[in-house]
Amino acid sequence: MLSINGINKSYGGRVLFADASLRVNRGERIGLVGPNGAGKSTLFAMVLRREEPDTGDVVLERGVSLGYLPQENQPVAGETNLQIATGLGPDDHGSTPEHFQLQARAKKILQGLSFRPTDFERPACEMSGGWVMRAHLARLLVQEPDLLMLDEPTNHLDLESLLWLQDYLKAYPGAILLISHDREFLNQLVGSIVEIRQSRLVRYRGNYDDYLEQREAQYEQLLAAHKNQQREIAHLMRFVERFRAKNTKASQAQSKLKQIDRMEKIELPDDSTPEIDFRFPQPQRSGLKVITLRNIHHAYGSNVVYDRMEFQVERGQRIVLVGPNGAGKSTLLKLLAGVLPLQRGERVLGHNVRSGYYAQYRVDMLHPECTVLEEALDTPQRVTEQFVRTVLGCFLFRGDDVFKRVAVLSGGEKSRLALVKLLLDPPNLLLMDEPTTHLDMPGISALAAALDQFEGTLIFISHDVHFIRTLANHVVHVKDGRLRHYPGGYDYYVEKSAADALPSRLETPARSEANLTLTAKEQRRLEAEQRQARSRQRRQQQEITDRLEAEIEALEQRQTALTAELEAPQTYSTNGRVVAINRELADIHARLPELTAQWEQAAHKLHLLQ
Repeated sequence: MLSINGINKSYGGRVLFADASLRVNRGERIGLVGPNGAGKSTLFAMVLRREEPDTGDVVLERGVSLGYLPQENQPVAGETNLQIATGLGPDDHGSTPEHFQLQARAKKILQGLSFRPTDFERPACEMSGGWVMRAHLARLLVQEPDLLMLDEPTNHLDLESLLWLQDYLKAYPGAILLISHDREFLNQLVGSIVEIRQSRLVRYRGNYDDYLEQREAQYEQLLAAHKNQQREIAHLMRFVERFRAKNTKASQAQSKLKQIDRMEKIELPDDSTPEIDFRFPQPQRSGLKVITLRNIHHAYGSNVVYDRMEFQVERGQRIVLVGPNGAGKSTLLKLLAGVLPLQRGERVLGHNVRSGYYAQYRVDMLHPECTVLEEALDTPQRVTEQFVRTVLGCFLFRGDDVFKRVAVLSGGEKSRLALVKLLLDPPNLLLMDEPTTHLDMPGISALAAALDQFEGTLIFISHDVHFIRTLANHVVHVKDGRLRHYPGGYDYYVEKSAADALPSRLETPARSEANLTLTAKEQRRLEAEQRQARSRQRRQQQEITDRLEAEIEALEQRQTALTAELEAPQTYSTNGRVVAINRELADIHARLPELTAQWEQAAHKLHLLQ
């Protein structure tokens, strides 16, 4: 349905794409990844015809509908949230069945995205940019375009609405092309990953975790081939250097030089993202009881958020606050940080506790006149400039970026710099509200690795499930002014909260015994017929999936064998063999994405039949 064929695109001498190609088939789920600035949003812009490639073409099949959710806020006039979601204007007062069905569908989706019924008729311009983005996302889901293009759709969602969206998209009938820095979201949704790497579009089969494994394996193979080739070149050059001045050997030396020139040089990718493999400074140890809130009352006007709320935190806990949007998670974090005055109650810090609040730190502690490097070096901890620059690199300040003045940094850059300062001089009680929002995947991994080393107490809010799962050892669910504690990690919380909700889901209205018996018989017969039909469909789809997988595995094994042969020094002594290998590898590289796309569609259909 979408073909990107050999595109080239440059900006000011910087090459974003060079002979890049990609095909998106109906029903596929593709995650587009790459470091910030690699060209992900530019690729979207070319698909949307808002930009054109320098050469090459982007072809969309006739009749294919596109839906696009950008990162930035979209303008609104006086439309209500429901009008945005339905696409109906203020003057459209239709009363047809289709109109009512459209409104019912839109309301269901808005509620899934955490809108309250009282918000449906509220003008969107009265709400924050994050809510406006949700309304536009609802509109796309109502429209159900053939190709749904989402640029960081989870940025403005709380955890509960994110999980709802994740489940909704699993059953979405169209194709999805997705840019996201949320690793778990990608793991749950996509059947392949396309990475922008060295100006090309490189496709990997499977979800994000599968992509990491395959990329690592490919890099190891490439590295081995590169080393063997370099050894072969060095061997040939030694012959050249030794005999080029001798008349009897000069022609042979010249032949060796030509042999080197004819080689198709193996280039290693420029993987400049540093991995975090160093120890951060650690805070002074606090007492066992870190912070206590007693008899807390807090309200915004007539909206009472907490009444007689109690909360206590002990040393070493890593608590994530979860719950619906507007439940009071950020308010609780601000009360713990002391940045909201207590209306009633008591906040008690434990022995030797020093707290740090991420959002406040950014506003109050950065100096506009300093450079990024100067600001990061301004810490009481004894750290070297090289150490600080390495940390800055993990958080996307690389090369000359460290010499930017703080005054010219964007909001996201200031957030990242604030994280660096916190990690270089951490308090022993760290309070963080959505710390991953302005980070790419390597940045999120770096932050998670740094916090995993953290020996103090951590309380945070996040909608990134992978980040939560990596760090949290305690979950607090916030809803209707009540705090419910789950003394375990995220998976424990999911299991226990699902079990807690089960009794209410099982409650059904009482029916007469006769009707119950009749309905049960009919239901058993119907279920048996459905199971048999579904079982037949599942077997047939399993056979298709297995056949495609076998073809892919055979090609991958052949690819591995050819790569191994390419690594062998003796291969280069057989005339024409290297050319033949590269030709066959090129054929495999062309065939694999086609088979992979077919497998993804088959696997998705099989998943729906489970």
